Order: sequence, then C-alpha cells, then structure tokens
Amino acid sequence: MIRIPALSLALLSTLAAIVPAWAQSARVLGDFRDWSSYAADDGSGTVCFAMTRPKTTEPTPEGYGQAYLYVTNRPGEDVVNEFNVVAGYTFQTGSMAVASVGGQDFALFTQNDAAWLDDSTQSANLAAAIRAGSTVTITGTTAAGMEVVQSYSLSGATAAQQAIGAEC
Repeated sequence: MIRIPALSLALLSTLAAIVPAWAQSARVLGDFRDWSSYAADDGSGTVCFAMTRPKTTEPTPEGYGQAYLYVTNRPGEDVVNEFNVVAGYTFQTGSMAVASVGGQDFALFTQNDAAWLDDSTQSANLAAAIRAGSTVTITGTTAAGMEVVQSYSLSGATAAQQAIGAEC
C-alpha cells in the first residue's frame, strides 16, 4: 500500500484551505462546467489541480463539511494525475473507499477525511476513465460505521485536466 508523504498531506491541507477561499496564491486556469482548474506555487515548484464538488452525498453524515475531488499534477515531483478525495467526513480508521466510474472500480486508501488511489500505477487508467465517464461515485465508511456514497459530475473534467496538463 502506498502512503502519501507528509509534504503531500501538507499540500493537500493547504489547497483545501485556499481553493474555497479563492486565495490570491492560486491562479484560476479556467472553469469548465462542473470542474475548475488552478495552479499554485508550493515553494518547490508549480502545482496544478482540477477539482469539483459532489452533486449528491447520501446519506449526509453528521458533521458533514466541504467535500472535493482533485486531480493534481506536481511536475517537480514527477506526479501526474494524482487522484484525491476530501470527503467532508472522517473515514473509519483502516477502511478503504472505492471510486467507481464507467463500470470500473478503483480502491482508495483513507486517512482522516481524505482518500487516495491505493495503487498509484492506476493513475493514468483512472484519469482516462474520468475523461470518458459521466459520473464518478465515491463509496466510503464514516468513523461511525455509516456507508456514504458521493456522486461527482464529470462534465468538464476533460477540459479541466487538459488545462492542468498544459500548465504543469
């Protein structure tokens, strides 16, 4: 199982904080239907990410906060198409989540309120499925043991990924 380095966790926390607040440090690369693309400098180089919010969350867990799905490129670290979910709730410790798109399921490992692709060699396959699909669902288990399904629109995902690819 691949774990996200502390730097990536710190970056994710920073991005999660700055994007909703439209901080000046993040440049908008474009808005594409249900997706938006951004670039920011994390001190070690440019980071580009495409993001969207869920269309539905069923059922809504107690204490539910803001949720996002990200696809990130960090060329300084040779990272392309890193898939990440900030669920808006805390995952059950040690649980896995699943991203389902176009009839394909991708295992996600969880930590606190975030989830990443468990097998990073599947990044290109998941990115391609996102570009070809219409919806991605994330199924996870809350710390209280409740199964939650979030549905994200993929309308605009291709253009958003192209924008971050062109910048990073």
